[in-house]
Amino acid sequence: MGKKNKLFKFSELATFPNTYQNHRIEELLLTNHQGEKLDMRGQWHSHHFKNDNPITLELACGGGEYTLEMARMHPDRNFIGIDIKGNRIWKGARVALAEKLDNAAFARMRIEKIDHFFGENEITDIWITFADPFLKKPNRRLTAPIFYDRYRKFMRPEGRMHLKTDSPELYEYTMETIEAEKLNIEYQDEDIYSKPLPMPELDFKTYYERMHLEAKKTIKYVRFKL
Repeated sequence: MGKKNKLFKFSELATFPNTYQNHRIEELLLTNHQGEKLDMRGQWHSHHFKNDNPITLELACGGGEYTLEMARMHPDRNFIGIDIKGNRIWKGARVALAEKLDNAAFARMRIEKIDHFFGENEITDIWITFADPFLKKPNRRLTAPIFYDRYRKFMRPEGRMHLKTDSPELYEYTMETIEAEKLNIEYQDEDIYSKPLPMPELDFKTYYERMHLEAKKTIKYVRFKL
């Protein structure tokens, strides 16, 4: 039953007009709901969103809870949730369509190749929310310097990175990479809920974050520029 359900989600995901997929990593194109293979670099504003509003990415978005909430919160901005797991983003994409959140889109792709799918100065913000800390593989962490180099290829000069995590290892590693790269920190906190929050986006709690809080874990956040 589980396999059939997953196959159903993959099949339905391919029909969603708010979702793009990269099926062959060596191809570096995205497939839309009509089966067209597209080079979307520099085309997200004109081809998909049909406006010039700023675009924010949520990396490793899972079911897209944060992407959806930010899209609801900021109708004057655009959001794209990115994950390689199609059965995960199916949920978020389906909710976005049901709620008619035209400013929310989803892309199934490997983040290692992310710089091939967005153009220069196309993205304003990147959110990383409760991503895998890859305790034994630091180069796979989404705040590893190799990823910073990829992000710089499409981030706007004023663009900002946001990391929200329960992992002390990922948070400390990120702080080390920020220092090593001499990046500008705008805000940091190792226990965000112990004091008034600096921005409303941080008040939203995903399913997993609520689990972390129930387990008495502290939630950490840092915002910085590349």
